[in-house]
Amino acid sequence: MNIKQRDVVLLPVPFSDQTSRKVRPAIVVSNDRINVASEDVILVPLTSIIKDVPYSTLTTQNHLSEGELIVTSRARVDKIFTAHKSLIKIRIGAVKPSVLAEIKQEISKAI
Repeated sequence: MNIKQRDVVLLPVPFSDQTSRKVRPAIVVSNDRINVASEDVILVPLTSIIKDVPYSTLTTQNHLSEGELIVTSRARVDKIFTAHKSLIKIRIGAVKPSVLAEIKQEISKAI
């Protein structure tokens, strides 16, 4: 599967205590040079719990350049993680460049 920056994908995401995993959507934030050269990608998970929390951005269907987001979500930049590309089950769309720019700003604030 050809994974690109801004893709919205489904994959098993581990709980922070590593006790379990659940298939969840996430946005690929690693650049395409990394995505081609590495077996891993850097992702920001999406959650359907949409309360306003620091280091997160609202993500709706209008924020996608293609594909379909079933429910309004929040991109949780404070939960950024890496995953092996083989874990990705399916690509469901891509966010607009402006959404990626907002996520990058939140990443910058977080670090």
